[in-house]
Amino acid sequence: MSDRDLTRFSINQMTVKQLSMPELVAACGDLGVTNVGLWREPVQAFGVEETAKLVRDAGLTVTTLCRGGFLTALDPDERAAALADNRRAVDEAAALGTEVLVLVSGGLPAGSKDLHGARERIADALTVLGPYAEEHGVKLAIEPLHPMYAADRCVVSTLTQALDLAERFPAHQVGVTVDTYHIWWDDRAPAQIARAGAGGRIHTFQLADWTTPLPEGVLNGRGQIGDGSIDMREWLGHVTRAGYTGAVEVELFNDGLWARDGREVLAQTAERFVRHTAG
Repeated sequence: MSDRDLTRFSINQMTVKQLSMPELVAACGDLGVTNVGLWREPVQAFGVEETAKLVRDAGLTVTTLCRGGFLTALDPDERAAALADNRRAVDEAAALGTEVLVLVSGGLPAGSKDLHGARERIADALTVLGPYAEEHGVKLAIEPLHPMYAADRCVVSTLTQALDLAERFPAHQVGVTVDTYHIWWDDRAPAQIARAGAGGRIHTFQLADWTTPLPEGVLNGRGQIGDGSIDMREWLGHVTRAGYTGAVEVELFNDGLWARDGREVLAQTAERFVRHTAG
């Protein structure tokens, strides 16, 4: 990788959420960034078709759409609403020209302590959503989140758990998201990356660093690449050896970064990506 090779670099929209959609597209053009991961809320606010035209005219590739999921509800009406929303997410991904919809599975319903039951409801939902996604040329990528999110956000905490769910379905329907922030602590993760690669199930790879202390609420604690404890080259090596050749998306939730000029953050993130993944 050269000193300025951004071929595989993708900027996730959340990293620079202070930029409007046109500002993000313009900044990518100015910096030579050709890949972007989008989020549903700003896409919907700007307009799905309008966003699709904007990125297409700019020559940008949409690497992923975030997010679908939240499939653990017990109430039948809530479950039906979640399935309907995920079908809309698939439709939006297809309209944007991306093959990958990232799924954050959902936490425990209020009052429940049944992790196993919650995971089984995810599988039940995927029996409906997997074929629907396939019909639209979209792959679902289950993202395991760090265990600190298991109660309220994602009952799938490890790649092992994610793959145990995904492997019930064809790989062209359901795979996984490999995100350094969520799995770097797990000494079983490298073997699970190899397992995912062997099955063709690494649908996207994301980078974020682990910095401490975590902020109150912990959600917005993802560190800029190079500021924390994670060896990015090591994890890129794991997915590369597993056969993954796709984009490498940097997705950061960080109040400090959001308070800065978005173009500066994008430029810094691209520079950090090259510095900490080259070689």
